[in-house]
Amino acid sequence: MKAISSILITPILLLQLSCNSSKIADASVVSGSKSNKKIEVYTSAENTNLKLSLSNNFISNNTQQTNSTVSINVNTEQTDQTFLGIGGAITDASAEVFAKLSQKKQQEFLNAYYDNNKGIGYSLARTNIHSCDFSSGSYTYIAEGDKELKTFNIDHDRKYRIPLLKKAIKTAGGKLTLFVSPWSPPAFMKDNNDILHGGVLLPEYAQSWANYYVKFIREYEKEGIPIWGLTIQNEPMAKQRWESCIYTPEAEKDFLKNYLGPTLHKEGLASKNVIIWDHNRGEMLEKRANLVFSDPDVSKFAWGIGFHWYETWSGGSPRFESVGVVHKAFPDKGLLFTEGCVEKFDASRFQFWGNAERYGLNMINDFNNGTVGWTDWNILLDQNGGPNHVNNFCFAPIHADLVKDELIYTPMYYYIGHFSKFIHANAKRITQTISDKTLLSTSFKNSDGKIATIVMNQSDKDVAYNLTTGTLKTTITIPAHAIQTIVY
Repeated sequence: MKAISSILITPILLLQLSCNSSKIADASVVSGSKSNKKIEVYTSAENTNLKLSLSNNFISNNTQQTNSTVSINVNTEQTDQTFLGIGGAITDASAEVFAKLSQKKQQEFLNAYYDNNKGIGYSLARTNIHSCDFSSGSYTYIAEGDKELKTFNIDHDRKYRIPLLKKAIKTAGGKLTLFVSPWSPPAFMKDNNDILHGGVLLPEYAQSWANYYVKFIREYEKEGIPIWGLTIQNEPMAKQRWESCIYTPEAEKDFLKNYLGPTLHKEGLASKNVIIWDHNRGEMLEKRANLVFSDPDVSKFAWGIGFHWYETWSGGSPRFESVGVVHKAFPDKGLLFTEGCVEKFDASRFQFWGNAERYGLNMINDFNNGTVGWTDWNILLDQNGGPNHVNNFCFAPIHADLVKDELIYTPMYYYIGHFSKFIHANAKRITQTISDKTLLSTSFKNSDGKIATIVMNQSDKDVAYNLTTGTLKTTITIPAHAIQTIVY
C-alpha cells in the first residue's frame, strides 16, 4: 500500500505521532494505489492514524466500478443555499483557559482553529453578552438598577475575552463573522429579580434592554471587533440554573418589532443581522418562524432563525426536518445552527468516536436542510470540562490540560474540520442523491469552482461507493466509522 500522507496541520501531525495505539488503514480496503490527480480525498477514521489525512489510495483505478453498492450522484448545476461559515463560541470559559496556556500552546491553538493552511479554517464565531453558564461567575456591564446604562462598560471582557477575540480575528486573516447572544437581562430588569432561573423581561425595561445591545455592539466595535449579528435571547423557552430568560413567541416578536429592531435602525445599526429563536429544533415553523416572518412589520428586522441540537435531551431523535420546513416556507431567510455540544463531561471519553459522529450526523443533515452556517459551543475548555459557574461541564473539540500545558484534540475537532477547512464563504450547496442510507453525504461548490463532497460512514464495515457528476465518475472506499472530504 502506498504511504498515506498527512495534511500539513501541525497539531494533527503531533497527535498522529503520539497516537501509539492507532494503526494505518489495512491495504486490503484500498482498491488501487494510483493517485487520481483530479481528486483529493481526506479521511478521518476510528482506530487508525487517519485524521484529516490526504488519502488518495482510497480511490480505485478500476473504471468498471463493479464492487460498489452505494452511488452518490452530485448535480453540480442545481444549487441551494449560500454558505456563511463554520466556527465556535468564544466564551469567558474558553478565554480564561486560553490565557493559562503557554505562549507556544496559545499559538498552536489559534492556528489549529483559525488558520486555514495549518488548521481547519474557522470563519464564524459567537460570543456572550455579559455572563453565561460558561463564565466563572455572574456579571453584567452596569451597576444594578442603572436603567439609563450610565455605568455601562466592558472592562470585565478586556481581561480575557477581548484579547482572544482579537487574536482569533488576526489568525483568521483579519475577518471573523461574529454574532453575539445574551443569556439574561440584568436581574433588576426581570420579574424574578434574578439573572438566573428564567423569569421574564419587565415591560418598563424593554427599551433599556434594547439600548443595552446597542451599547455592547458599539463598545466591541471600538475595540476593533466587528459584530455581524445578534440573537435576541439564548434558549428563550428554558428556565435554567444559570443565566436564562423566558420569551414566549409573542413576547419575542413584540420585543423585536417595538424595541430592538427600531432601536438598531435608529442607532445606525440596521445592517446587524438579527436572529430569532436560538433554541432547539422542533416546532420552529409553527411556534416562531410563521409568527415573525409572516408579519412584514417585524420580518423586516429579522435576518433569520437560529437553532440548537438539544431537542434530543429527553430521548427523542434529532428534528432535522423542522429545519427543512422553515427553509421551504421562507427561502429568503437565513438558517443558522447557533449552538451544540456533547453534554455530561467525562474525561475518560475524550477520544470517544461516537461524539464525533454526532457532529457529522448533525452537520450533514442541517446543511442538507438549508442551513447556511454551523456554530459549535465552546472552542476550548479545561481538563475538567469547564470552568462553569454552575458545574454544567461539557465537552469541546479541544481541551487544555492546564497541569501539563497540553492540548487535547478530540475526534470532534477533525470531523468539524472536514467541513470548515474545505467549504468557504459564499459556496453554494449543490444537490445530490445517494442510493443507500449506509452513508451520509453533502456537497458544496466553492467560488473557485472546486467542489467539496463530505461522506460519512457510521457502519462497522468499509464501504465502496461510486461518486458521479456530469464530468466525473470514480469509486472510493471509506473505512468503517470514518468521514471523508473529496475535493475535485
